[in-house]
Amino acid sequence: MICYFSGTGNSAFAAQRIGRLTGMEVLDLFERIRDQDYSPLQASQPWVIVTPTYAWRIPRIVSEWLEKTPLTGNSKIYFVMTCGGSIGNAGAYLEKLCERKKMDYLGCFPIVMPENYIAMFSTPAPEEAEKQLAAAYPVIEQAAQSIKKGECFPELPRTIKDKLNSGIVNDLFYPMFVHAKKFTATEACVSCGQCVQECPLKNIKLEAGHPVTARIAWPASAAVRWRPSNMASTRKVCRATPVRNPDKE
Repeated sequence: MICYFSGTGNSAFAAQRIGRLTGMEVLDLFERIRDQDYSPLQASQPWVIVTPTYAWRIPRIVSEWLEKTPLTGNSKIYFVMTCGGSIGNAGAYLEKLCERKKMDYLGCFPIVMPENYIAMFSTPAPEEAEKQLAAAYPVIEQAAQSIKKGECFPELPRTIKDKLNSGIVNDLFYPMFVHAKKFTATEACVSCGQCVQECPLKNIKLEAGHPVTARIAWPASAAVRWRPSNMASTRKVCRATPVRNPDKE
């Protein structure tokens, strides 16, 4: 079973494509994470966890969900991480997580996708994004082929920089940057409530038709998921405009 969490569409795209290539069931974890649903899941095939990279590791809300949720049936588990450049030493932490869950860790596979962490960076121009997506297709297919064959993902080299990024930098990143201070609503807000529905931690609420953060918990870039809409004005609800889902197939 393929389980994915996606902030703006990159990981959803990768998970759905791997699902088509392998014939495996695909499950969006958004509602389970938002509702703190830790009820057991069962699968006869290996588990594949697809997630974005937050400060060179998987998001802590995904890690917490995995720690608390029994994954029964098959004990083998793969991780696929979409990223803007590198996943650092994320595999070392995932391996330890699997040891605690008594599951067989089959590796971590990075897939470079268009940068979408707009709380700190700018998204690439459409032309550059299309090039990155074109380059990602064969990488996704490589991951899917390894999963179909039951092979471990190739082990990635781990530099001192990778270890620092996934270690001390990750530890500093969360208290310094993981908060809702950058979530803002402009006069273009139409009070549609979409941001309330899409926040993975129920962190946004409407007060007098105006979206406000209920508590300091998560950056705006993770608080908006991509969803098709014919109301273009709703894309201006906050400055964290999600990247479009590139999967048009």
